[in-house]
Amino acid sequence: MSNIVKNYQKILHTLLPIHEQIESSPKAGRKPKMSDIEVVALSLTAEYMSIDSENSLFKQLQGGTIDNLIERSQFNKRRRQLFGLVEKIRKVLSRYFVENEDYFIVDSMPMEICKWSRHGRVKICKDDYRTSPEKGYCASQSSWFYGYKLHGVCTVSGVFTSLEITKANVHDIAFLNEIKQQLSDCVLLGDKGYLSASWQTDLFETVNISLETPMRSNQKGYRKQPFVFRKARKRIETLFSQLCDQFMIRRNYAKSFSGFKTRVLSKITAMTTIQFLNKFEFNRNINNLKIQIT
Repeated sequence: MSNIVKNYQKILHTLLPIHEQIESSPKAGRKPKMSDIEVVALSLTAEYMSIDSENSLFKQLQGGTIDNLIERSQFNKRRRQLFGLVEKIRKVLSRYFVENEDYFIVDSMPMEICKWSRHGRVKICKDDYRTSPEKGYCASQSSWFYGYKLHGVCTVSGVFTSLEITKANVHDIAFLNEIKQQLSDCVLLGDKGYLSASWQTDLFETVNISLETPMRSNQKGYRKQPFVFRKARKRIETLFSQLCDQFMIRRNYAKSFSGFKTRVLSKITAMTTIQFLNKFEFNRNINNLKIQIT
């Protein structure tokens, strides 16, 4: 329990200056028992410590170790309401890593919300048709799944810069539309799922992005992708593995899409926060995530 509080205080201390940049003017109205940034810090602390159950978190916090701790149900509600603030914090943190970056990596991973055998009768995240889950195919695992896809762009050093959650039946190439609005004048490394001559031309002509993907062996003029690109592209696969291992991103307790996307964003923001601490406070490898911060 003491470790949770110490980690919470450390993360809160790190996020306070960033929160002051984002929210320069105080909010009107009654002051809540627990401020917005304190709710966010507690959420990120739980994700960093692999506590993805709010019941488990609040059981470990019993005893008054955090004087202004709010009730679990109120914490869950405010956590979902603060989705926008968490995304702003993640973007500010990631900007510290992207200066002078010319190479980025794009990929996606399946995010199933239940086992395939239950997909016909499950009601999770079906509160709105526009955000309801769909069935999709994962080529790397050669299997069908039911849920969503997490699309991401990261730097070669391993920091996420862009994120999007789509239905599972959305093709990876659709995410390139979002990338056009956020990146320019760089090299983008992708796998064979992003192989498209028309998209390579469009990205280069509109925002000067060079899309580098491996060619299929039966393509005309086939040549093997340079080793340095193949090695660099594994960085985002490692990040996805860390999200599944330490942050348990594939374990879903949410009942609504709002809760689902909040949990996903909290885990990725917690990862970025630890990377920020590793680089600017402890001067160590930013991707050593299973490590003490206090």
